[in-house]
Amino acid sequence: MSSKSETGFRPDYAVPPGETLKETLESLGMTQAQLADRTGRPKKTINEIIKGKAAITAETSLQLERVLGIPAAFWNNLERNYQETLARLREEDKLRSHVEWLKTFPVNALIKAGWIKKAASPVQQLQELLNFFGVAGVAEWRKQWESPQAVYRKSLAHASNAHAIAAWLRKGDIEASKMTCQPFDAAAFQKSLEQICRLTMEPPEKFQPRLKEACAAAGVAMIFVPELPKTRIFGATRWLTPNKAIIQLSLRGKSDDHLWFTIFHEAGHILLHGKKAIFINMGEDGCADGNLKNREELEANRFASDFLIRPKPYKEFVGRARFDNSSIKSFANEQGIATGIVVGRLQHDRVIPYSRGNSLKKRLSFARQ
Repeated sequence: MSSKSETGFRPDYAVPPGETLKETLESLGMTQAQLADRTGRPKKTINEIIKGKAAITAETSLQLERVLGIPAAFWNNLERNYQETLARLREEDKLRSHVEWLKTFPVNALIKAGWIKKAASPVQQLQELLNFFGVAGVAEWRKQWESPQAVYRKSLAHASNAHAIAAWLRKGDIEASKMTCQPFDAAAFQKSLEQICRLTMEPPEKFQPRLKEACAAAGVAMIFVPELPKTRIFGATRWLTPNKAIIQLSLRGKSDDHLWFTIFHEAGHILLHGKKAIFINMGEDGCADGNLKNREELEANRFASDFLIRPKPYKEFVGRARFDNSSIKSFANEQGIATGIVVGRLQHDRVIPYSRGNSLKKRLSFARQ
């Protein structure tokens, strides 16, 4: 039995080049012994090639070309295809024992999103998944993502669906690697954040390209990747290289206050924390491990809060004790930020209940990458 894939015919058996050589000799009426004499190869070697026990070397292919009149490239291609098929069949046999592991990933969602192709069999689907992650096998995947040395391990340890989040992060790595960014410059990135604050009042079709451009100029790849089922993730920050950081955002929580707080929260991680850590934002206050008192998460929260709304004017505004829609809009305009950001901050600080002010928030939709 065989299967057909995107790349063409995939036999589940391997035909040694010796079969073709045997048929060629029969059509010419030439014996193995005669071929051995004409090529100068031992009779045993010719017999082992025909039985598939010995390979056709580059030297032998040239000898066959001279004796049989069939180009050396033909024999070399037969041998190469045979060895590749053998290797693939051995790999597929090895992967069959890991088909259950494949079920821990949201495969249908990955296919629907176009991140991987739909394959003809579970083993081939597993190969597609490994290709997506850029690893040779399941053991290599585990070493990359689950071993004590893996940089992602701590971040994924208590995640809602660690394998789904791993796939989401991997997609971010792939997209970020395609982006051209200047070498990271902390001062330039800090300055770009001032410009980005003014983008909060723009619609997505205007701020999204300008946001990505401003970040790229400072060495930060800003990536929008739709969330996968059961990830419940808002954003993540990490370093692709020592000179290129990634801020990866999902399309979860599409109101403007959630989006902009997440962006500046992740920016805080880049500016305040090391280049070896990975930060995964699973909610307004929490990180991936659910530790709300995580020092670095609290620092990133404070950075985002203070950068979006300067502490002194915010304190003065709260002291006025007037939080009708008109006063909130007026304060937001004074600060040069979206009104929804002010509402979200007031709700978070319990200055107003979560039931108030929501009409001032904007629901956002994005151009997906």
